[in-house]
Order: sequence, then structure tokens, then C-alpha cells
Amino acid sequence: MPADLAVIGLGQLGLPLAQAAATAGIPTLGYQSGDPAPLSAADLRRMLAAGFRPATNPAELGRVRTAVICAPTPRGTDGGLDLSQVTNAARTLATQLRPHTTVILESPVYPGTTEEFLRPLLEEGSGLRAGRDFHLAYSPSRVDPGNRDHTPANTPKVIGGLTPACTESAAAFYSRLTDKVVRARGPREAETVQLLETNYRHVNIALVNEMAVLCHELGVDLWDVIRCAETKPFGFQAFRPGPGVGGHAVPRDLAGPRTRALRMVELAQQVNNHMPQYVIQRAATLLNEHGKSARGARVLLLGVTYKPDHADQQGSPAREIALRLMELGAAITYDDPYVPSWSVLDHPIPRADSLYEATADADLTILLQHHRTYDLQGLSVKAQLLLDTRGATPTGAAHRL
Repeated sequence: MPADLAVIGLGQLGLPLAQAAATAGIPTLGYQSGDPAPLSAADLRRMLAAGFRPATNPAELGRVRTAVICAPTPRGTDGGLDLSQVTNAARTLATQLRPHTTVILESPVYPGTTEEFLRPLLEEGSGLRAGRDFHLAYSPSRVDPGNRDHTPANTPKVIGGLTPACTESAAAFYSRLTDKVVRARGPREAETVQLLETNYRHVNIALVNEMAVLCHELGVDLWDVIRCAETKPFGFQAFRPGPGVGGHAVPRDLAGPRTRALRMVELAQQVNNHMPQYVIQRAATLLNEHGKSARGARVLLLGVTYKPDHADQQGSPAREIALRLMELGAAITYDDPYVPSWSVLDHPIPRADSLYEATADADLTILLQHHRTYDLQGLSVKAQLLLDTRGATPTGAAHRL
């Protein structure tokens, strides 16, 4: 039976969409483009039972009513977005594209990409014209891995079509998945929504990271400051500092290849990129204050993923922190309930056999990610020195960032 939907790219953006569509009862096929996101056997069985089908034959893309491109766009060697996987996905789809199909791009891209980059690829490869023979739209992905409160069903979806008819066709599809659809004026506005949302997060994290450094120098408890500030019912949203910023939504200091840089975002990147080094400075200082050197010190890292209670390591600052500690001569071990094995630059990092014993044996334990399985009260008692970069330990139980 032909599928209603083809998701092209089953990475961190496409897989959640395919899962949501299958759960909503939409016959869905997944066409892989790039590295797949991890999926448990149980989740795969549920998807297959709900009507999901993996596809390896491009011809199957020609039998769907809606195709959503979710190819990743990582930073290239020049610092800009690498659109090569979007290009490959578009060319594959174009050879199979049929009239009346709705094509939607969800990959993070520069404003103008849907019209100036994707549209020509689809039209040249198919011989069809966007807005006349097929619908074309952009919808920014709003995936938050592991978030149980905000799911695809209750997260509003922004849509910007090439024409009003394109917008309505895309809206009709997403209305099957979510409670609310928000119509943008066009693809450029929808693409710029992603730009604003991503940079908003990074700029505010940078602000609170700078506050963390300042408050440490002043002897002020930043975590108490945040606790009090977030009681303000207007004009404030609480962000919390950390050892760095991870995830798949990289900050973009350029609104496009031919436009001006966003100076505030450039500065935010500098601040956030400095946080792993700041953690190293704090770690070395703590060791020195207790008569120990970083060289030869036994350091235990707790939590190496970029997000709590989730296995994804994309952009996690743990790798840079581990590398810098090893360069100082420290002996590194780690613990993470979601990461059974871990290596840094092809160097395997030993995993702690017993968490409590490893904490007691380590000269310094650094909490990089607060997984719910960690008994921080017990670990803080066992640890010789504990540096908490997440403000998760009880007050006075550890040295906080």
C-alpha cells in the first residue's frame, strides 16, 4: 500500500517526525540520508506496527503525497552550513517527483535556501515547476530530544509556503500531527524563525555563562540568584550555565552567505566556546588548593552526553574537557548510564566499574551532565573533590560552576 509520507533523512530531525507520523496513523516510509539516529529495537517494532516502512529504493519516493527533507546541515570547513546532504536528498527526490506532491524542507538552513537553492534542484531534476505543478514549503524543526512535556503533538508548527496554496497544502499535512499550525508569510520568514530560535538559546546561555564566571569571582551564589530571578512573572526567562553548549542546533552568526554577521551571536559563540576551558581552569585551581597537581590526578567525569537522560553526544563539551585534562597529564575515567563506551580522538576512556568506588578513588569528580539516575547526595559524600557544572548538587555539597 503506498505511503502518505516520505521522510528523507532519519537523523535527529527526521526520526522524531517519522515516529510522530506513524503514531498519528499516517502510512510513512523513511528514506535514509546521512547517519541514522539511534533507535531501540522496541521503538522500531512500534513504528513498524504503526505503518512505518524503511525505504532503500528511490522509486518509492514517487508514490507519496508529501515528502519532507530532514537532511542534516552541519558546519562546513569554512564555518558555514554544509548543504551537501540537502543537495543529495533533493536530487534523489527530484528524479521521482510527481505532480501535486507537497515537498517540505525542515533542515536548518539560511533564509532564502528553499527558494534559491532547493527549488532549482527540484525543478531541474523533475521538469516540474514549484507552485504550479507541486507544492513547496519550509517548516523549521522544533525537535527537543527526550522532552516528554513538549511533543510533536502539542508543539506548534510554523509553515511558510512558496505560494498561499503551498502553505495550505503543508498546513493540511501538519494538522494531522500537531494541535496548532502557524502560517508564516513565506519560506524566508519560516527559515528565519529557525535562525531566531536557535540564536536566542545560544545568546541567553552565553549571558548566564558569563554571569557564572562573574559570580564566582564575586563570591555570589549564581544558582540562588537564578532561583530568585525566575519568580519574576514578566520580562525574564531562566537559563542556566554549564560546561559548554551541545546539541544539533548550532548557532548561526550569519543570516546567509551574502549578508552581514550577527555580532551578538558571534560574541555568544566566543563565550560559550570558552566554557570548557573555564571548567579546566576551575578544576586545576581546585586541585592546587588541595595540594594536588593536574598532572597525574585521577579525574572522574560524570555524564558525557549533551543533554540529561539522553544518549546523544552531539556537540557535548565533555570531549574537549577530557582532551584538555589529558593534555595536562590527568588520568581520566568516566561514568554515563547512556554511554556504554566512550573515546576521545580514538583514545578509549575507561568506564568506572563501580560509580561510588570510582568517586571515592578520584582526586576530582566533575559533574558534566545531571542524569536522574545519579544519587548526587551520596556521590557528594563519597567524593574527595566534586565540581558541579550544572548546579544540581545540594547547597554546600560541592564546588559549583
